[in-house]
Amino acid sequence: MITLGIDLASRPERTAVCAIEWTPTRARVVDVACDQDDAALLERIVGADKAGLDVPFGWPEAFVERVARFHAGGEWAEATVAALRFRETDRVVAARTGRWPLSVSSDLIGVPAFRAARLLSRLAATGHAVDRRGGGRLVEVYPAAALRLWGFASTGYKRREGRAGLAALLGELRRRTCGWLDLDPATRRLCGASDDALDALVAALVARAAALGLCEPPPPEHAARAAREGWVALPADDALDRLAGPRCEVSTDRPDRRLC
Repeated sequence: MITLGIDLASRPERTAVCAIEWTPTRARVVDVACDQDDAALLERIVGADKAGLDVPFGWPEAFVERVARFHAGGEWAEATVAALRFRETDRVVAARTGRWPLSVSSDLIGVPAFRAARLLSRLAATGHAVDRRGGGRLVEVYPAAALRLWGFASTGYKRREGRAGLAALLGELRRRTCGWLDLDPATRRLCGASDDALDALVAALVARAAALGLCEPPPPEHAARAAREGWVALPADDALDRLAGPRCEVSTDRPDRRLC
């Protein structure tokens, strides 16, 4: 199995990808790269068994309905600001992690979402099934939420000022996966220098969790809405330790010693 993680930005130069090859007991990063345009992303997605994209797959239903009605000359229907800003999946993420995702209708994440909509439309036009609920080849992921659920620091590692936090996060991720995840020196260098690349790595791990059924699907009462708005795949708290085996344990008398 090949899982692909994509940290999708509005521009290619801030877009990173990571591909992981899986066997029953091990995993190996086979490719990690930045500066990815649409053509490269489409080719990589088609070549993967499961692809996790760090970007909203849709907009809040209340927002879409009211904008469309107003644009067509109708009256603006009253709605709460929260209903206009957040999707049902965003509310689930906030309830489980204590952290609200960026609003796709009112924050800058909306610009990468335009690009995601274009990519998903091109995939559908070429015969590839697109399920915004995550049931097909594609799944919406949120690396910061996954990191928090897995017990990692989910803030303080972005951009140049977060370089020390990025190194610490990569080190802790390597420690937690040292029994089964192979990161070659080139991968370690890029993920240690680019938070985009690290987020793509986490996205590929969450894609594996989704493929194994270790993420929460939308509940039946929200399934139809999730098919329009998208649904963030939130992994189980222990999913990272169940992606492949064996697990790595840390010696109780020697914290610096890894029993892998």
